[in-house]
Amino acid sequence: MDWLPRPGTLLAIAHTLTILTVLVRVIMKRPATGVALAWILIVALLPAAGITLYLLIGERRIGERRASRIASLTKSFREIGNAAILQRLTDVQWDRHPPTARGLDRLGRSTIGSPTVCGSRFELISDTQQCLSQLASDIDAAQRSVLMEFYIWSAGGAADDVLAAVMRAAQRGVRCRVLIDALGARPWWRTDQPAQLRAAGVELQKALPVGIFRTFVGRTDLRLHRKIAVIDGDVAWTGSMNLVDPRFFKQDSGVGEWVDAMMRIHGAAVAPLAGTMLGDWMVETGDCIDRLVEDSGVRLIEPDGHVDMQVIPSGPGETADGLLQMLLGLINSAQHELIMTTPYFVPDDSLLHAVRGAALRGVDVALVMPENVDSLLTRYASRSYYDELLDAGVQLYLYKDGLLHTKSIMVDGTMSMFGTVNLDMRSLWLNYEVALFVYNAEFATELRALQQSYIDDSDPVQPDEWASRGYLSQFTENTLRLVSPLL
Repeated sequence: MDWLPRPGTLLAIAHTLTILTVLVRVIMKRPATGVALAWILIVALLPAAGITLYLLIGERRIGERRASRIASLTKSFREIGNAAILQRLTDVQWDRHPPTARGLDRLGRSTIGSPTVCGSRFELISDTQQCLSQLASDIDAAQRSVLMEFYIWSAGGAADDVLAAVMRAAQRGVRCRVLIDALGARPWWRTDQPAQLRAAGVELQKALPVGIFRTFVGRTDLRLHRKIAVIDGDVAWTGSMNLVDPRFFKQDSGVGEWVDAMMRIHGAAVAPLAGTMLGDWMVETGDCIDRLVEDSGVRLIEPDGHVDMQVIPSGPGETADGLLQMLLGLINSAQHELIMTTPYFVPDDSLLHAVRGAALRGVDVALVMPENVDSLLTRYASRSYYDELLDAGVQLYLYKDGLLHTKSIMVDGTMSMFGTVNLDMRSLWLNYEVALFVYNAEFATELRALQQSYIDDSDPVQPDEWASRGYLSQFTENTLRLVSPLL
């Protein structure tokens, strides 16, 4: 039996074949080049850990049941869209906007199936206390339905006023459905507030539950990052703010209070926002979408205002790269001024090239980020891009007065993006997000003023000073950049 390989040799062969199998799978799945190279590097250098990580989070697996339910939403969203068309809500007067706006509309229709709707009005609110107070007032005025989905709910302060308003609404017979991410709000789920809501008659549901057994069905790090509230199908809220009072939320994280902004919307854009939330509810519960739409008052929405908006939801199983394409289209359309705010900037190559390209062709480009963020890995990975941005002429600003959490883009005083999406790989590929593309100069002007207030409370990054930072910092930043596609 001397011809038989020794056990050690067999293990080595099995080990090598396993690594090769995973590497071949990475290649054949055809992820973005940076993502593929990051996984190949991790698997090659740390085979056991790398293979385990890849099997857990290497692919955008969502599970057969979720995939089936998401697929069934296509027909329902088409019906909601047809209802909007019958009410002439998509008859946008495109001659009022730059030519690129109509191109973005077509892009959103073709990649995501979401048309621009006309006939909305808005309030842009940057005071968190005002947001929470007005939201509670809107819920107190509800007569038919309250729909809410958020990534985080945290007890304390004015967030408890919203909780009380939802409970009061349910107790007087309003249909209240609340969808909260299982992981983002994990501490909240362990409090007594979920039980209080259910005892009051609120239909409360966890989004994307996590657990060891769910890793065999799909990735457990996919998150519902949307923030949407719709009351009576009449008024909608969305933006960057979670259901938290920043005076009480994460006060021990060393980043200061979170700084957010929200839009309060009436009119046509309420329908696609409500449809997004109801779709998420249906995917989690299996409830009939037609009944959800009917008892939520979505079909009763009428035009109210003169603002044209396009609601762009995104997420695994729902869209491929539709949101990324919309962001690239918006950035590439800039001719004079491009201002962006984001808490996390960890772009893929296409997004980085678009931002640098805008600056290099003479556009005044400003990127505003918080000086300190709550993720050490993301902080250093983000800084690895500063050299390329500064070299291209991008103005970088680090916000000093807390964790700037507002996600926004303003182009040329005419078009804007506002919503839940960070300019990082996680938001673009792994999270369920929602973004508003607003084709309106009035909104762009208000957003520009808000962005300027952030800039006024920021320190600019000086190229000479940045270039003189220590070698260890540069090495750490560039090392973490290698795995930035996985953050």
